[in-house]
Amino acid sequence: MLEGIDDTDWAALEHAYGPADDVPGLLRAAGSQDARVRDEALDELFSSLCHQGSVYSATAAAVPFISRLALDGPGDRLALLWLLHGAANGAGPEYRQVRRAVAAALPDLLGLAADEEPDVRRAMVWIVTACEEASLPLIPLLRARLETETDAEVRADLVTALGLLDVSPDIRRARNLALLSAPEPLVRGAAATDLLRTAPLPLPVALVESALDARGTESTDDASHLWPVSYRPLTDRLMDDPDAALRAVERGLPLAWDLTETWRDRERDVLPWLAPAAADAEDLCRVARVGAALEGGAPAPWLAPHLRSEDPSIRVAATHAAVRLRVPDALDLVLRLMDELPEEAASLQLTPLTAPGTIVPVVAEVFGAAAEPVARRVAARPRAEWLDVLLYFPALAAGCVDALVRLLPASAGVLAALGRAAGPAAVRALRVQAEAGNLTAATALARLTGEAELAVSAVRALPDSVARRTAAVDVAGELGPPAAALLPLLEERLAAPSRESRADAAAAIWRVTGRTHDTAPVIADQLARHGDLHEPYLGALRALTAMRLLPAAARPAVEHIASSPRRVVSGFLCDGTPHPDLAARRLARELLAATG
Repeated sequence: MLEGIDDTDWAALEHAYGPADDVPGLLRAAGSQDARVRDEALDELFSSLCHQGSVYSATAAAVPFISRLALDGPGDRLALLWLLHGAANGAGPEYRQVRRAVAAALPDLLGLAADEEPDVRRAMVWIVTACEEASLPLIPLLRARLETETDAEVRADLVTALGLLDVSPDIRRARNLALLSAPEPLVRGAAATDLLRTAPLPLPVALVESALDARGTESTDDASHLWPVSYRPLTDRLMDDPDAALRAVERGLPLAWDLTETWRDRERDVLPWLAPAAADAEDLCRVARVGAALEGGAPAPWLAPHLRSEDPSIRVAATHAAVRLRVPDALDLVLRLMDELPEEAASLQLTPLTAPGTIVPVVAEVFGAAAEPVARRVAARPRAEWLDVLLYFPALAAGCVDALVRLLPASAGVLAALGRAAGPAAVRALRVQAEAGNLTAATALARLTGEAELAVSAVRALPDSVARRTAAVDVAGELGPPAAALLPLLEERLAAPSRESRADAAAAIWRVTGRTHDTAPVIADQLARHGDLHEPYLGALRALTAMRLLPAAARPAVEHIASSPRRVVSGFLCDGTPHPDLAARRLARELLAATG
């Protein structure tokens, strides 16, 4: 069964863990009469030859022996076929060689396409499909199997396999249209999904309905990872057409969040489905993000059980959602949360990357002057986590300067925003902390007095060069011309390998010097060369908008951000804040309007 195994120089080949000299022993163990030995060997072979989807030179060499074990060995035939499928569907520099090896083994395995076990027959369909163009001669066999197959899951897989492999679009289309009336929902769903894969946009409504009728309310395709990359799961394809995706949501598929994360201006469509389905803090943060894009103001009775939850994180997230949705009693809900759960309202982080206590400052962001009752409560009992709400109410902040001084350095930004109203006591306190090397206090002192020397010293005192350059960008961006002494550090960062770092440095240099001839092109380059934009790219848009300059290289990207019906900037982790794509579109439109 393993004849010729020692004719291969296995030590010259490699697998995931290095030289493959252990593979012959593992293959022999996989043919052992001892089930425990076989299972352990198979686990090792999977890990070594198809490690996390990667294949290697040793994988190709092992394929003929794995094939023989699947045919005649005493072990788990299905597991061995899975190993062959993993080899054929693998990635890496050796993938073509490996796929050719599996295709060469197929003729001996074809009898298993009629095996009495449906799972074995399914595995054979997947292996044949994974070999892609090498399997084209087997299309007649797949067609014949579809005619005689009785198991619904295997029939559905044959429909998908033929759709991916069949080189005759007319035959493929006619077959799938006929199968839309098949008695098995799985088969109808596979036919509709394959038709949708190549259908023009917008997707045909009748075909979408057929696919949804067959699919029911299942949102996941557990077998999607088994097919070649040309396969598109139904839910993925529906997301290419927002109206089709919305129809799926209305039919019960839980795609509301994916829809609004993929397409702009769909918040109003998805909120009626997203809100009642909210079950935990993460779901409520998503509702808050959707609500932030809407006018809001309507009651939200579905929030009531969450607002009474014994889980503080759910209660905080529900209150946040109420604020973003501008429900009529949102301010009262925040005040009650501050009274009843002050520690949780101040300390809970709704996601690992968000600052604690954001629920209170959000009130001022959303309600503006109407949030004064909340700001008064903060002024009366200041907490470090809530102080940003006072940025919107300088008169209240000026009335509690002594308390703010005691909360330094957390209150530095609020004191700096007060300007002269902060008073000499605040200046003295900031100076003490700045002289001790606190960069936050030193920056606030520079904003209050124009004296940037301590801020510059604090930056230069940082322990490593990367930290110094990063801090120089932040401080210069905040202070502008008074931070001129940091220009050497900024110029160093202008040579950084990362486009994002260079653009940040260029923006900071502009804020210090007003130079645009050598800074605007660097910032524009970051936008012009974007792939999938993420939130930090907003800095480049903000800088160019402030400059009121749009270099030609960045114009196509900015026009795309301004007009795309799809999201352009990704939201990453959702913490209930407005989607960053909203700010990107607003900035892009403002920049285009300013520059013509």
